Amino acid sequence: MNAPLQSLIATGTKLYLDSIDPVLVAQNIEWGAVGATSNPIIVAGLLDTGRFDDAIVKLMDQGLDDSTVAWAVTDQIVQDAQNAFHATWKKSGGDDGWVSFELDPLLEDTERNLPHNDRVEQYIELGRKWSAGHDNRMIKVPATPAGLEAAETLSADGITLNVTLIFSDRQYRIARDNVWAGAKRRKSLDTFKSVYSIFVSRIDQFTAKFAPQLSSEAQGLYGIVNAKRLWMANQAFWGANKTPLKQEIIFASTGTKNPSDPAWKYVAALAGSDIQTNPPATNDAVSKSTETFTRQVDVMPSAAILAELDAAVSVAKLEEFLMDEGLSKFATPQKQLLGKIAEKRASLVK
Repeated sequence: MNAPLQSLIATGTKLYLDSIDPVLVAQNIEWGAVGATSNPIIVAGLLDTGRFDDAIVKLMDQGLDDSTVAWAVTDQIVQDAQNAFHATWKKSGGDDGWVSFELDPLLEDTERNLPHNDRVEQYIELGRKWSAGHDNRMIKVPATPAGLEAAETLSADGITLNVTLIFSDRQYRIARDNVWAGAKRRKSLDTFKSVYSIFVSRIDQFTAKFAPQLSSEAQGLYGIVNAKRLWMANQAFWGANKTPLKQEIIFASTGTKNPSDPAWKYVAALAGSDIQTNPPATNDAVSKSTETFTRQVDVMPSAAILAELDAAVSVAKLEEFLMDEGLSKFATPQKQLLGKIAEKRASLVK
């Protein structure tokens, strides 16, 4: 056990790892982690290590193309992480022990410019495909128009969803309401589970750029305030709509971007409830610190600071800018992953 991370968990925070590296998964489970998430950046980084070359060659020897190989190896690495967390999933009755699997980011690629209805249909098709046969895999869909529309059908199908790339109250409420509408179409709510990934540090990058007039006391706080408000809204909604399992907020993008901030800035500010999906470097920094965390998730800045933040930040502009940026960060890594597979084919296959 690790004292700083144990103090975080003792506040009520569920610790997740923003990686599916088998070595890091094992380490973080020792520290008390109860789940993990994946994305193309993580998978591409793992393939760079060479540890999965044998698996890649076996897939290529079957005559599979680069895209199929990329998804097959992603599926296997995620499954390995699921296996590591399966005992946690079983012990918790399905509340913990989840690993997120991201659907194809190229559905939102601006260069492809797929029609909206095609995107919705493909999210549904891929969600069904990649969830089939898995009991502790969350399907990750983005809070784009197509992802949000697909969420109701996927939820109705009994699929556990992680709605990601959420920056605003508007996105959160549409995601939650669509997931809930789908869940109510099920025969039973016994296995209904959903999470909503609220991005934090990217918002503070936005305010640093577009709201430089904020005072030193207020700058760097909007991401935290926004996340806490959405957490409070989620608490209120599910408090009024009870379900057997918890419907939770994931605090994502918790790695600090400002070099002057302590590595655990967001970890400390959001301690106390729901889920923190932290980058490996963040959990590692916390583990090596002497911090003792206390519940802060329901502690807000002063009314004056809140008023200053609300006056300075255009939520509509924030959502538009960060979604455009987020979708670029969403699609580009998948292209890089496909490029990585092509490199492996050239170097490994004789």
